[in-house]
Amino acid sequence: MIPFIILVVLILLILISCIRIVPQAHAYVVERLGAYKETWPVGLHLKAPLIDRVAVNVNLKEQVIDFPPQPVITKDNVTMQIDTVVYFQITDPRLYCYGVENPIMAIENLTATTLRNVIGDLELDETLTSRETINVKMRASLDVATDPWGIKINRVELKNIIPPAAIKDAMEKQMKAERERREAILIAEGEKKSTILIAEGKKESAILDAEAEKQAAILRAEAKKEATVREAEGQAEAILKVQQANADGLKMLKEAGADERVMQLKSLEAFSKAADGKATKIIVPSDIAGIAGLATTIADVVKEK
Repeated sequence: MIPFIILVVLILLILISCIRIVPQAHAYVVERLGAYKETWPVGLHLKAPLIDRVAVNVNLKEQVIDFPPQPVITKDNVTMQIDTVVYFQITDPRLYCYGVENPIMAIENLTATTLRNVIGDLELDETLTSRETINVKMRASLDVATDPWGIKINRVELKNIIPPAAIKDAMEKQMKAERERREAILIAEGEKKSTILIAEGKKESAILDAEAEKQAAILRAEAKKEATVREAEGQAEAILKVQQANADGLKMLKEAGADERVMQLKSLEAFSKAADGKATKIIVPSDIAGIAGLATTIADVVKEK
């Protein structure tokens, strides 16, 4: 009875060991009697006991390898250290298992040789400024070379480019000189713009001052002209009123029946007021008795100022 139970337990253990569950993003490479049989995808699988075995558990996720710095020589014979990062993914588990002995080492060596070939066609300055070009060339070369291994190269990145110490010092001095040159240019341009702005400000100020002086002179001339006109109009109006008053006075005397002598005296007063101290010449008749007749010809008096 006991041997039977042991036999049943052994059979159960063998059956359980033949059950395999493949997790997500993995694949199992199965061999039968040492030869490749099949590749199991994700899910539940059964293998034949004793004759089948899972040879390799292949990770199908994208993987990253950071290789140590590699010495390379540029076209102008400058030796530098460059380390790369490779992003790859296994696309065919069978080729990955049987295509190359050590896929990671193979990728590392292939990356180093490809990097030397690409950098060898570039000069130092091109190497430092053409990272994207180098990445594209290396990815294309590595992807073609790793196809027989069931590996796809997704990306290749240059992590660090380490030039020699002497070259690094020279580059730092060059960058420092370039920064100082740009600083001097910026200072000179700032001073130039400042000088131009100051000159333009003085020019605009002078123009505004001249325009203000011009407007002030025009206003002063117009005010003086207006004052002269008003003064002349006032003097004319005053003379007119004096003459009108004299005429009215003579008219009133005449209407009042004044004798001829009074008329002559008033006429003479009219002459003196007409002159007003400003006339240089007054014509007076030799016959004083004819002065009364001059009352009606006052307009004939000649004034010369």
